[in-house]
Amino acid sequence: VAGVRMRAPMMSIHTVAAGGGSILHFDGARYRVGPDSAGAKPGPASYRRGGPLTVTDANVMLGKVQPAHFPKVFGPGGNLPLDALEVEKKFVSLKERINDGRSVEEIAEGFVKIAVGNMANAIKHISVQRGHDVTAYTLCCFGGAGGQHACLVADALAMTRVFIHPHAGVLSAYGMGLADQIAMRQRSVEARLEDACQDVEKVLDRLASEAKGDLAGQGLQEAGLKVVRRVHLKYEGTDTALIVNEGPVEAMKRDFEAAYRKQFSFLMPGKALVVEAVSVEAIAAGEHFAEKASPPGGAKAAAVETVRFFSGGTWHAAPLYRREDLGPGQRIDGPAIIAEKNATTVVEPEWRAQVTSLDHLVLERTAPRKSEAAIGTSVDPVMLEIFNNLFMSIAEQMGLRLQNTAYSVNIKERLDFSCALFDAQGSLIANAPHMPVHLGSMGESIKAVIRLNAGKMKPGDVYVLNAPYNGGTHLPDVTVITPVFSASGEILFYVGSRGHHADIGGLTPGSMPASSKVVEEEGVLIDNFLLVEEGRFREKETVELLTSGRFPARNVTQNIADLRAQVAANEKGVQALREMVDYFGLDVVRAYMGHVQDNAEESVRRVIGVLKNGAFTLPMDCGADIRVAIRIGEDRRSAVIDFAGTSAQLPNNYNAPTAVAMAAVLYVFRTLVDDEIPLNAGCLKPLEVRIPEGSMLRPRYPAAVVAGNVETSQCVTDALYGALGVLAASQGTMNNFTFGNARYQYYETVAGGSGAGPGFDGADVVQTHMTNSRLTDPEVLEWRFPVRLESFEIRRGSGGRGRWRGGDGAVRRVRFLEPMTAAILSGHRTERPHGMAGGAPGEAGRNYVLRADGRRTELGPFDETEMAAGDVFVIESPGGGGYGKLE
Repeated sequence: VAGVRMRAPMMSIHTVAAGGGSILHFDGARYRVGPDSAGAKPGPASYRRGGPLTVTDANVMLGKVQPAHFPKVFGPGGNLPLDALEVEKKFVSLKERINDGRSVEEIAEGFVKIAVGNMANAIKHISVQRGHDVTAYTLCCFGGAGGQHACLVADALAMTRVFIHPHAGVLSAYGMGLADQIAMRQRSVEARLEDACQDVEKVLDRLASEAKGDLAGQGLQEAGLKVVRRVHLKYEGTDTALIVNEGPVEAMKRDFEAAYRKQFSFLMPGKALVVEAVSVEAIAAGEHFAEKASPPGGAKAAAVETVRFFSGGTWHAAPLYRREDLGPGQRIDGPAIIAEKNATTVVEPEWRAQVTSLDHLVLERTAPRKSEAAIGTSVDPVMLEIFNNLFMSIAEQMGLRLQNTAYSVNIKERLDFSCALFDAQGSLIANAPHMPVHLGSMGESIKAVIRLNAGKMKPGDVYVLNAPYNGGTHLPDVTVITPVFSASGEILFYVGSRGHHADIGGLTPGSMPASSKVVEEEGVLIDNFLLVEEGRFREKETVELLTSGRFPARNVTQNIADLRAQVAANEKGVQALREMVDYFGLDVVRAYMGHVQDNAEESVRRVIGVLKNGAFTLPMDCGADIRVAIRIGEDRRSAVIDFAGTSAQLPNNYNAPTAVAMAAVLYVFRTLVDDEIPLNAGCLKPLEVRIPEGSMLRPRYPAAVVAGNVETSQCVTDALYGALGVLAASQGTMNNFTFGNARYQYYETVAGGSGAGPGFDGADVVQTHMTNSRLTDPEVLEWRFPVRLESFEIRRGSGGRGRWRGGDGAVRRVRFLEPMTAAILSGHRTERPHGMAGGAPGEAGRNYVLRADGRRTELGPFDETEMAAGDVFVIESPGGGGYGKLE
């Protein structure tokens, strides 16, 4: 039914990809763990099935898993112990290949450190997203291998306590047997809290009756059921609801504000609270198994033997205890091993294990965690991987903060933003996997701010810009930049967040005009503006800026809210970098910022060695040509990328600032590296990029550029792949669709087909290359804007034919419920996405409007139109090109 929001309970799952079966790799420069797994078959090398080295094998090598105290279920007959000799043999072979001076034990410990870092980063991801500070919590450990790493993971998270249930090794199965039976009911309300109180109570009564009836129908006694009634509250005009228990209005407000402040770090006073939905859970208690308490003070079990395990770079003599022998009150100081039939717990040095009266195992740190500053500044292949992951994790945490605190649908729902870390010179160090066109170009913005404010920056200052001629891309992409200061006032690093604002002014709502000729027609130009001065958000001055110019921003309140969210995201990065410096030391962090760039540089140089010279010309719908020639250096470790012959600066808005072309080059050469390395400035060091002055890829002020970022960037990418001969064209456009009026402004990009390559087909209906945004959920789109999503489907047969087929595009139909202006900026409506190596081109896209009176209005690749109530805007996105001749 149109306008009805569908709701269903869901579980959010984040995959760690660092279990006992994760495979160990060495790529010539770094140790890596996973994400590929040996699985159960063949399993780790120690399972006697010919499997590869894994994390489990590393713990066998370190003595943390003792084969004599592990189930004997391996080998052809399923009756042999773990094969420690095979593990040692494979680690010796790996040591000879790595040849970095480490012993086999040090190599194994290096891999375990990386696995532990991956686990810790995953826990940070799900905790930071919900506003939790994990240092104040206890780490609950389960799984057969969990106890092998529990102390180390806790150390990585600055946690000091670990809890291990006696059935931790089989906790999932144990928990299923004891689980409650629950019937859930949920219903949308969408009314202000004060207005909905009586209705909410009636709805909850009905839902409670339904839920209890559901369980009664399964043979459970209704009298013994517990009912929990909850209300889903949100601020009016937002899409994120938090759940509180039903109660008096003031109590629900108080609970909501406490939860909102905890998750988002700010409140929105003056905003009405809306009941988005209500829910009920009827709960029938599961099987009750009373854990028997035993008083402490009995005889203390002795260790069954003394073994050795390797930790912290040295061997330790460690008593080994059988779990079943331990009684309440017994304390075991690390280093020690506690073995049981379905798990192993390693008590690391400076940790102590104690058995509680309920037979639970609690591990606690007995000495403060040591700093890692002693690791040194010279490159270490283990620490290189750890820092790669740490830098990436910080950028991801920034992104989560931005998503949670943003106001606009564009940032909050479509995730059209990027966050990254930069060194003191403004070079990109690491980023979350956000928007490639943002990330490759943001460094130019950082360098512009450094250059224009040398000697003037102060702690607490934050800058903002969108100027295309100072490192920006196009005006809706607004970059917020925060310098990270030391206690002595030295600038150590920079953090940046770039968000695509739903509107920044310009000729049309959404700030993506099809007909702009100069940059001022595309919105408010912001060039090196001081957004926060020594901790004070300059709201009055910012509002004045956004309401200035020929075409001011239409929704300044939304702009301000999103800018605040970007400042908050940057602050998260500042805090995380300072914590990293406190733990590792400034010299070490700075050194590894250089090392990760060196690693990326070397990875690209190795790729260049297998490439060939090539050239390509890509014609665009606007009549321009992008020409590029790639010449490999005689050393086979460098390349020149020359855009000579590309069309001159255009009279339309398909000009792309230099930063956009550089972003495309960075992206393409990063994708050629078949390895997990951060996309950073090191990737560009082997490349000399030549862009002619005054060309459409190096335009002069006041050239219009709004389509250059979204459309020309895609064409540059496809031209580069074409010159290299490695990939057919993808849809080559972002299909930028905007609509709005004085009240509403909305922007989205529509997916299409990806290009095929040697050995693989293209994908259907996927965002490609320089964009990585998602579409707004239909329920949110229809709730926030007066439109209906009539259909969104695969455009069958639109991919190019070939030995490997190009991906199909999409057909998207949006019906308008009230008059608005709509605009489309797109490409490949006349020029088809090219095939490669004999493959056929993909089908061109189409834009048109089906009028309410039955007429059909055809639109060009860059066009705008007035929509009346009942009109349907249709976008048919292009397919990808095919690769190889049909046999």
